[in-house]
Amino acid sequence: MAATAVRYLRSVGAATTAEQQPPAPLEALPRPDLRAVRDDERLPVDPGEFRRVLGHFASGVTVVTARDADGPAGFACQSFASLSLDPPLVAFMVARTSTTWPRIARAGAFCVNILGAGQGALCRGFAVSGADKFAGVAYEDAPATGSPLLDSVPAWVDCRVHAVHTGGDHLIVVGRVEALGAAAEGEPLLFHRGVFGRFSR
Repeated sequence: MAATAVRYLRSVGAATTAEQQPPAPLEALPRPDLRAVRDDERLPVDPGEFRRVLGHFASGVTVVTARDADGPAGFACQSFASLSLDPPLVAFMVARTSTTWPRIARAGAFCVNILGAGQGALCRGFAVSGADKFAGVAYEDAPATGSPLLDSVPAWVDCRVHAVHTGGDHLIVVGRVEALGAAAEGEPLLFHRGVFGRFSR
């Protein structure tokens, strides 16, 4: 039976198994040269120009708060964003030189207070360094972490620290959302080119 099959394959010009030759090996493409970018090849970016250009991006404004053994802590934060829906994650960026960040890190939790139009003064109070930022500021404990939830903010997000990544001279802090809430109405506080503004419909 096998001999008959071989004869048939030969008669139609097909190669038999014994006659098949292994395919020629493929020749690998040349590997490109890989090297680091030299300093003289980097595009110089002036820090002042960097701030000026990026200042054209309007953003909301928040105050990130926490509570450690020494009491409440917080700082004004413009670099905040939602990150993931499942699981629910948000992120904020903080300078490595921040004196408030170590306290938030020790607490392991924080509340993002999203500021509304007319709360520019509140933001300025949390933007200063070395002062008692909570003097005269009313707040209550956020439901999940106990972080300070500032009165009259239109929205808030209560989180536990999920991860921390390096980002140049800043840290990228990822928080897992434990609770959140928002008022039915309220306009946002916006920051654009160094000044506060408000949204107009």
